[in-house]
Amino acid sequence: MSTPHPEVPASGPPAQGGPDLGDPRARKALRAARASRAGRNLPAAVAVGLVLLAALLAGLFLWPLGFLLIALTAVLLGSWEVSRALEAHGTHVPIVPVMAATFAIPVAAYFGGQEAQLFTLVLGCAAVLLWQSLEHPEGAAKSVFAGVFVILWVPFLVGYAVLPLHDAPVPPGFGLWPGGVVPAGTLQLVLTLLLVVANDTFGYIVGASIGKHPMAPKISPKKSWEGFAGSAAGAIVVGILGAVLLLGRPWWFGVVLAVVMVAASTAGDLAESMVKRELGIKDMSSILPGHGGMMDRLDSILFATPAAYLVFALVPGS
Repeated sequence: MSTPHPEVPASGPPAQGGPDLGDPRARKALRAARASRAGRNLPAAVAVGLVLLAALLAGLFLWPLGFLLIALTAVLLGSWEVSRALEAHGTHVPIVPVMAATFAIPVAAYFGGQEAQLFTLVLGCAAVLLWQSLEHPEGAAKSVFAGVFVILWVPFLVGYAVLPLHDAPVPPGFGLWPGGVVPAGTLQLVLTLLLVVANDTFGYIVGASIGKHPMAPKISPKKSWEGFAGSAAGAIVVGILGAVLLLGRPWWFGVVLAVVMVAASTAGDLAESMVKRELGIKDMSSILPGHGGMMDRLDSILFATPAAYLVFALVPGS
């Protein structure tokens, strides 16, 4: 997901058999070298990732509207990060209609379903065009394209993360559903999120350990084919267990879903890396310790949730 850090040489001559770890400078250099290979602060990344996952699962199981609020917070931050990065690169983004559409599209998907989501998307794009024509005619075409790009990339795709909750009944108050029967859409979304986490976690572990062959060296030098294989293997295990235990579906469905999710998550990761490479930035922002910006967490989810929605629609349960 991120560009490689430069290697940090050890301070002073190393002792025979390795650096002198009693030297504070050597310890600092060793930590820097490990961070360079990992590409992020691992303890902070794990802690933030667990907190985010726990908040999402709590919202899904205890208060679905809370999940929507978390999704709205994430998508508003993501659209703001992308808009700010484009502005810094010299491309004006009509921020008012973009942020309005960013808020409205997931809300429409949650309360109105897919038709409402698509209708709000059209309204948002039209609002960008009208706003830009009234605000600043010079360079209007470039700004309109940028605004529509942000809307399509972030809030529209995030809308597919809340669509499974549209038809799900809401539990009374802050509690689990009566009888412990969780709606199918909620369980599908839980498995989708678990597969995204499995893709990222297993890919990181394997790629950081034995990754040697980059998938796209000009876009994301740290993403390797070994890491991709690790993502696939870990996601398949999670997919099989989730399909059988959570959804009551055959094991092969878990394999199909896992393969699609790994491909979509990797594509989303590479797409964001391509945008960041084009804009000349490493992270979209630094609001999440160990992760970078919100978009650096949303990148896989943006492509994965529509892919999962399509799989569940094409292969309905019995």
